[in-house]
Amino acid sequence: MYMVANRSRTLYTGVTGRLTGRVIQHKQGLMEGFRSRYRIHWLVYFEVYRDVRNAIAREKQVKRWRREKKVALIERHNPAWEDLSERWFENEKQIPRLRPDYRRDSARDDSAKGGGWR
Repeated sequence: MYMVANRSRTLYTGVTGRLTGRVIQHKQGLMEGFRSRYRIHWLVYFEVYRDVRNAIAREKQVKRWRREKKVALIERHNPAWEDLSERWFENEKQIPRLRPDYRRDSARDDSAKGGGWR
Protein backbone atom coordinates (compact mmCIF):
# COMPACT_ATOMS: atom_id res chain seq x y z
CA MET A 1 0.00 0.00 0.00
CA TYR A 2 1.42 3.37 -0.92
CA MET A 3 0.61 7.06 -1.16
CA VAL A 4 1.98 9.44 -3.75
CA ALA A 5 1.60 13.21 -3.87
CA ASN A 6 2.43 16.27 -5.96
CA ARG A 7 3.78 19.70 -4.99
CA SER A 8 0.31 20.79 -3.89
CA ARG A 9 0.09 17.67 -1.72
CA THR A 10 -2.76 16.18 -3.67
CA LEU A 11 -2.80 12.53 -2.60
CA TYR A 12 -3.35 9.24 -4.36
CA THR A 13 -3.51 5.95 -2.43
CA GLY A 14 -2.88 2.68 -4.21
CA VAL A 15 -1.67 -0.87 -3.86
CA THR A 16 0.89 -2.78 -5.88
CA GLY A 17 3.06 -5.86 -5.69
CA ARG A 18 5.96 -4.03 -7.37
CA LEU A 19 6.48 -0.63 -5.77
CA THR A 20 9.58 0.35 -7.77
CA GLY A 21 7.80 -0.32 -11.07
CA ARG A 22 4.70 1.52 -9.94
CA VAL A 23 6.74 4.57 -8.88
CA ILE A 24 8.41 4.58 -12.29
CA GLN A 25 4.96 4.54 -13.91
CA HIS A 26 3.89 7.52 -11.80
CA LYS A 27 7.09 9.46 -12.58
CA GLN A 28 6.75 8.83 -16.31
CA GLY A 29 3.07 9.79 -16.37
CA LEU A 30 1.99 6.33 -17.51
CA MET A 31 -0.79 6.22 -14.93
CA GLU A 32 -3.81 7.56 -16.77
CA GLY A 33 -6.52 9.81 -15.41
CA PHE A 34 -6.32 11.50 -12.02
CA ARG A 35 -2.71 10.48 -11.35
CA SER A 36 -1.26 11.81 -14.59
CA ARG A 37 -3.55 14.86 -14.75
CA TYR A 38 -2.29 16.09 -11.38
CA ARG A 39 1.33 14.93 -11.85
CA ILE A 40 1.25 12.88 -8.69
CA HIS A 41 4.66 11.23 -8.59
CA TRP A 42 6.30 11.70 -5.17
CA LEU A 43 6.25 8.57 -3.03
CA VAL A 44 5.45 10.00 0.40
CA TYR A 45 4.37 6.87 2.29
CA PHE A 46 4.27 3.10 1.91
CA GLU A 47 3.60 -0.07 3.89
CA VAL A 48 4.75 -3.59 3.02
CA TYR A 49 2.52 -6.67 3.38
CA ARG A 50 3.23 -10.35 2.81
CA ASP A 51 -0.37 -11.05 1.80
CA VAL A 52 -1.91 -8.96 -0.96
CA ARG A 53 -5.35 -9.30 0.66
CA ASN A 54 -4.09 -7.43 3.71
CA ALA A 55 -2.59 -4.70 1.50
CA ILE A 56 -5.87 -4.28 -0.39
CA ALA A 57 -7.82 -4.15 2.88
CA ARG A 58 -5.45 -1.48 4.21
CA GLU A 59 -5.72 0.53 0.97
CA LYS A 60 -9.51 0.47 1.23
CA GLN A 61 -9.32 1.52 4.88
CA VAL A 62 -7.01 4.46 4.16
CA LYS A 63 -9.06 5.57 1.15
CA ARG A 64 -12.09 5.91 3.44
CA TRP A 65 -10.19 8.22 5.80
CA ARG A 66 -10.59 11.98 5.78
CA ARG A 67 -7.65 13.88 4.33
CA GLU A 68 -6.53 15.07 7.79
CA LYS A 69 -5.99 11.49 8.96
CA LYS A 70 -3.99 10.60 5.84
CA VAL A 71 -1.82 13.70 6.30
CA ALA A 72 -1.22 12.79 9.94
CA LEU A 73 -0.09 9.28 8.93
CA ILE A 74 2.32 10.68 6.34
CA GLU A 75 3.70 13.36 8.65
CA ARG A 76 4.24 10.88 11.48
CA HIS A 77 6.67 8.94 9.24
CA ASN A 78 7.72 11.55 6.67
CA PRO A 79 7.27 15.04 8.21
CA ALA A 80 9.01 16.85 5.33
CA TRP A 81 6.93 15.08 2.67
CA GLU A 82 10.13 13.98 0.94
CA ASP A 83 9.98 11.76 -2.11
CA LEU A 84 10.97 8.44 -0.54
CA SER A 85 11.98 7.09 -3.94
CA GLU A 86 14.29 10.02 -4.71
CA ARG A 87 17.45 8.09 -3.85
CA TRP A 88 16.36 5.10 -5.91
CA PHE A 89 17.23 7.04 -9.05
CA GLU A 90 19.94 9.67 -8.59
CA ASN A 91 18.77 11.53 -11.67
CA GLU A 92 15.96 11.15 -14.12
CA LYS A 93 18.23 9.48 -16.69
CA GLN A 94 18.54 6.50 -14.31
CA ILE A 95 14.80 5.84 -14.27
CA PRO A 96 14.20 2.89 -16.61
CA ARG A 97 11.90 3.81 -19.49
CA LEU A 98 8.84 1.59 -19.66
CA ARG A 99 7.17 0.81 -22.95
CA PRO A 100 3.57 2.11 -23.19
CA ASP A 101 2.26 -1.48 -23.44
CA TYR A 102 3.50 -2.00 -19.85
CA ARG A 103 0.87 0.51 -18.69
CA ARG A 104 -1.62 -0.84 -16.20
CA ASP A 105 -5.30 -0.03 -16.39
CA SER A 106 -5.70 0.40 -12.64
CA ALA A 107 -3.52 0.71 -9.57
CA ARG A 108 -4.75 -2.62 -8.22
CA ASP A 109 -4.20 -4.77 -11.34
CA ASP A 110 -0.78 -6.22 -10.62
CA SER A 111 -1.63 -7.08 -6.99
CA ALA A 112 -5.03 -8.54 -7.71
CA LYS A 113 -3.64 -10.77 -10.45
CA GLY A 114 -0.59 -11.93 -8.52
CA GLY A 115 1.95 -9.41 -9.77
CA GLY A 116 4.03 -9.12 -12.90
CA TRP A 117 3.82 -7.08 -16.06
CA ARG A 118 1.51 -7.77 -18.96
